[in-house]
Amino acid sequence: MSKKTEEKQSFITEARRAQIVDAAITTLDEIGFASASLAQIAKRAEISTALISYHFKDKNELMDYTLMALVSDSAGYVLERTRAASTNAEKLHAYIAASLAYQATRPRHSTALIEIIFHARTPDNVPYYKIGDDDEDPLAAELQRILTNGQSRGEFRSFNAQIMASVIQGAIGEYMFNKKLTDDVDLEAYIDELIALFDRMVRSDSPPA
Repeated sequence: MSKKTEEKQSFITEARRAQIVDAAITTLDEIGFASASLAQIAKRAEISTALISYHFKDKNELMDYTLMALVSDSAGYVLERTRAASTNAEKLHAYIAASLAYQATRPRHSTALIEIIFHARTPDNVPYYKIGDDDEDPLAAELQRILTNGQSRGEFRSFNAQIMASVIQGAIGEYMFNKKLTDDVDLEAYIDELIALFDRMVRSDSPPA
């Protein structure tokens, strides 16, 4: 097989997998993890179940692949924006704004991610959310890095970076989970308020809130 043929086949495989993952995301968003069978996903992808089985041996493998794709996509979106910022304070602002913007512009992705994390199980029947490791989460690691770097350079005051990172991520996630909050508060206003709030909490030149 020529290199050109191999590259063409690789491109086709990647395109087909992307199509299946997109259908899986839609299925998770519409009917949830428990009902997201390969048949339901195939229906939304407008392909046969057999074709999905050619690329993924079962639902678990497809969900694992979809989870990795979702994490990679969200991390890429946020990290591109935080790493373009200069100071750690600016990076923190970018992190908060980008994380919330990603959720708001990709609601299907956010729902699919939650469905997998809270409903998927390991072979030992352990829920995925119980085996999470922040060291393997690029966004959690980036946030802690911003906070600790800010402390080491005197931009941020002394605090437990792990606790602060958890509080920040919780506030970001709250906007997606709390429908009343989402309905009542404009996204841009929520971003501005969170940035102002955490500035007061972490900046060395500002009193704690």
